[in-house]
Amino acid sequence: MLNVSTKDILHHIDNELFRCLGRTADALSCPCYIVGEFVRDIFLGHEGKHVEVIVEGDSVSLAEAFVSDWKKEIQMSVCADPASVRLENTDGSITISQARIASFSDTGVITYEEGILMDELESRDCTINALAVCLNQDSFGEVTDCFEGLLDLESHLVRTPLESVITLAEHPLSMVSCIRVAAQLHFDLDQELVDAIGIKKQLIKTVSRERIGYELNLIMQLDAPSRGFIDLERTGLLELILPEIAALQGRETIKGTSHKDIFYHTLEVLDNVCRSTDNLWLRWAALLHDIGKPRSKAWSPLVGWTFHNHNYIGKQMVPSVFQKLGFPKDQHMKYVRKLVDLHMRPIGISDEIVTDSAVRRLLFEAGEDIDDLMTLCESDITSKNELKKRLYLKNFKIVRRKLKEIKEKDRIRNFQPPVDGKEIMEVFHLEPCQTVGALKSALKDAVLEGKIENTHEAAFNFVLQKAAQMGLTPFVSATDMSQSKQGDGPADQYDESQCHPKKTADRSGLLVVSLMKQQPSAQQSICRYEANIGHNPV
Repeated sequence: MLNVSTKDILHHIDNELFRCLGRTADALSCPCYIVGEFVRDIFLGHEGKHVEVIVEGDSVSLAEAFVSDWKKEIQMSVCADPASVRLENTDGSITISQARIASFSDTGVITYEEGILMDELESRDCTINALAVCLNQDSFGEVTDCFEGLLDLESHLVRTPLESVITLAEHPLSMVSCIRVAAQLHFDLDQELVDAIGIKKQLIKTVSRERIGYELNLIMQLDAPSRGFIDLERTGLLELILPEIAALQGRETIKGTSHKDIFYHTLEVLDNVCRSTDNLWLRWAALLHDIGKPRSKAWSPLVGWTFHNHNYIGKQMVPSVFQKLGFPKDQHMKYVRKLVDLHMRPIGISDEIVTDSAVRRLLFEAGEDIDDLMTLCESDITSKNELKKRLYLKNFKIVRRKLKEIKEKDRIRNFQPPVDGKEIMEVFHLEPCQTVGALKSALKDAVLEGKIENTHEAAFNFVLQKAAQMGLTPFVSATDMSQSKQGDGPADQYDESQCHPKKTADRSGLLVVSLMKQQPSAQQSICRYEANIGHNPV
């Protein structure tokens, strides 16, 4: 039996705020109750933060009267649903909603009319969220349990208040929210509910993608989200919500050789990440890191199963997943794409001798997300071969140590090319083209390989040398030189005693000079370069 007494309940609600709310409701002759997860958590011994209040009457009038009676600082705002009001202060938040009866037409239109507490509790997703505690003074602290929610709490069972097919038909999102509650509390789903989800699962298509995405985010924030995704898969919901993840399930065997079940491997990786961080988007990267494998899977008689380029394919699939769930295509999506794309790189490095140049390149490509990438890759080691697993993790420690050393030495984490594409185009009078890209790529490689220092002077000299090998000569038009001589200020001026223009002809036969409008450091670099190769300025 649940060892919760009336005294225990009062310990959680017998405070100045709830007493004031109850008195205000009495003054308006409105029955008033705390409902939902806050009440459930009292019986589970958890501390709830958000309070949900149901009133039989006008919720807005009650909220306004309470704010007036409370006489302390509290913020009031009307929710998207006009029958609900949100009150907030530094201690937490309260949502006050009117009890209503929902009616569903054949066309899917929902209409509401004023109801009572029982109507509201019947519409709850599960019985353990259909508990209520009265706030009115004559019944303060009295528990209402119309659907044996306390018994289900004791049995660790998630069950719907009405027949499951009825609840799911009227509230299709309850299919996902019940799975989320079961995963959160480590409860079991009632078999009637599981069967009903199988029957009514197509109704999930009538729910907005944003509401589904919200529920999935709640699952992703659990200590072990795998429980939720296993129930989504076994009820058939996953293939409708996230077919990219459902496609990972199962294993194929050819000539006695099987690949691992990628679905359960993915969930193990996800849970591993969750033990290390509460970063929601790193968790999404863990869930999506192998979604490219089904499309890249191939069998080779020589090497067995292969998944070549699955990271690149997965990266291309991420935007459609975000769109499907109503997630914004913002920096979070770019972050997830990057980690999905790069998740094989540290493993490749740890499989070989860990060289400085390999670590530099990894650090450059991952940038500020390098630590998260390493966490993902370490979580991706799920081999049942303990010797192999220990070897990989040992090598990852070497990679992390090298990363730290090279970050401190090169400041490469925030690497930006010392000479950018705009400067290259100005120096060589080029439009955006493959030549500019080739010079930038060569410069990046030279820095990452440690061939040159990560400074503007070294980078500029390297670009000039590389360009000379490609037959390019630095120059600007005579007009640009005239403008550079006139100058608009200190940034446009340079010392002609150090660097003089050398006349030459461009492909059009126009007279040009070998120095364009550059910052002083760039002009001086050209002069030093020409002096080193024997070209003295004229």
